[in-house]
Amino acid sequence: MHLPLNALRAFEASARHLNLTRAAEELHVTQTAVSQHIRKLEDRLGKPLFRRLPRGLALTDEAQALLPVVMESFGKLERALENLAHARPREVLTVGAVGTFAVGWLLPRLRDFQEACPFVDLRLLTHNNRVDMAGEGLDCAIRFGDGAWHGTHAQHIMDAPLSPMCAPALAQGLRVPSDLACQPLLRSYRADEWTAWFEAAGVPCPVVRGAVFDSSLTLAEAAAQGAGAALLPVCMFERELRQGRLVRPFAVELHRGAYWLTRLQSRPVTAAMHAFQGWLASAQKIEPKQASALYP
Repeated sequence: MHLPLNALRAFEASARHLNLTRAAEELHVTQTAVSQHIRKLEDRLGKPLFRRLPRGLALTDEAQALLPVVMESFGKLERALENLAHARPREVLTVGAVGTFAVGWLLPRLRDFQEACPFVDLRLLTHNNRVDMAGEGLDCAIRFGDGAWHGTHAQHIMDAPLSPMCAPALAQGLRVPSDLACQPLLRSYRADEWTAWFEAAGVPCPVVRGAVFDSSLTLAEAAAQGAGAALLPVCMFERELRQGRLVRPFAVELHRGAYWLTRLQSRPVTAAMHAFQGWLASAQKIEPKQASALYP
């Protein structure tokens, strides 16, 4: 069905003003053109829309029923066109993130990012800190380490000191750091972490025979299920500490690295990359520090 948009616009303006001359001035056409549009619309409907008065117009019952519908429709159309004119084109951003950071920090704040950067179409891939940005088609990657990766630009996100965590039942028997020697010590692929932590605690390191995991997420889950104690980044497991699934028996921390936002030096910075980088920085500044849950 063909919609006579010009005729409807002429009708809407004339109905608001109840005057053909003022309607013509608003639409930048002649009064004759307005009259012709209205007459064609009346002919199409088979009903009169106006009663001509000596000093203006009056709406018929049919016009009074039609006017609010036409006004609402034009209003919606105008708003839609304005939104399209001012809408920023969406831009895909493919980010690789070490799984611990993705689950422990990024996902709880994902809605905040989407609201702050609505033009970014985020594609999130997880990895276990081994990543090939060029081969995987990543714009940037979040990694844990010292920030020194060949051919890579790295921006510091946050420090992530490690501290022992375990299930509450296991923690009941832990009073001093040396008590950990009697418990299974779960390990990451970084084999010397427990040795370094015991050194920081000032006690000898026992023989470490616990299971080895390639992800802090599975390491933490094993600890929460009572398999042993694990060295974990406290800032990534605040939720588990608050829920009581994990506890920190000791406050001694091991500083072995930080989380970094990285990109290849050869990769130009896009608007989406710049927005994501800025959001990461601002999120760190505005959120309060979480208190670490210690046991007992």
